[in-house]
Amino acid sequence: MTFGGYFRYFVELAYQGAPFCGWQAQSNAVTVQGTLEQALEMLLRENVRLTGAGRTDTGVHASFFIAHFDSVANDLHTKPQLIRSINSIVPKEIAVYRIYPVAADAHARFDALSRTYLYRIATAKNPFTAHLAYHLYRPLDMDKMNEAAKILTGYTDFTSFRKLHGNETTNLCNILHAQWTEDAGNRELHFTIAANRFLRNMVRAVVGSMLEIGSGKRMPEDMRRIIEAKDRNAAGMSVPPHGLYLTDIAYPAEMLKFGETALYDKSCRDTKPKGCPEI
Repeated sequence: MTFGGYFRYFVELAYQGAPFCGWQAQSNAVTVQGTLEQALEMLLRENVRLTGAGRTDTGVHASFFIAHFDSVANDLHTKPQLIRSINSIVPKEIAVYRIYPVAADAHARFDALSRTYLYRIATAKNPFTAHLAYHLYRPLDMDKMNEAAKILTGYTDFTSFRKLHGNETTNLCNILHAQWTEDAGNRELHFTIAANRFLRNMVRAVVGSMLEIGSGKRMPEDMRRIIEAKDRNAAGMSVPPHGLYLTDIAYPAEMLKFGETALYDKSCRDTKPKGCPEI
């Protein structure tokens, strides 16, 4: 839909975070946002400014990410070659999956209802996941870590897990789900957490604190003391960024309705996105 002569689009993409200094554009660093904006400007021959659903830090991955941009063109969703052209320009660590029109006031960040992150821990040496999971070979008590995870949902103030000197205006978050599971086949432990919003560095600090519980350095009930202290020094160290993935972003259903002409490039990945029509 149009606003001031411009049409708004959502872009669905994924990226491997290792080569980038996070999502947000920076004048002196290579970022996902800056890289994708350059590709879009080259192809659309107009100024493009992307707004992402969040701001992943350096080295953090996203298997699902949404951003929006405005364009003078009203038919980008009817041009199948556009996605293929974008993917031929951006580095191999970025893949754009689909582009579709949304309401003029739809906002990738502010309209998101929740975000879900996954943290991967490899419990055995695996050369194929060295840069995609945190390798930690000491025994961990997953039951105790899940006891601590349940405590998270009873609180909203997560000051103890925010990055020091961060610029958030509030430290309040509603945790919707937090759980550890085992991927025995790949010899990994996975921590999944969903919330309406997250503080910068929050998930990595939460995981670091839980690893201390899982290794016996702390007890599950210590999670309450960490949260109630409202002091970053009370929590554990942040785990490395390369094990962290943004995996899902939820929006109101009516925002994501799109026609059968919404772009989807079948060559991008083997599994079709949920609800995405083929072109």
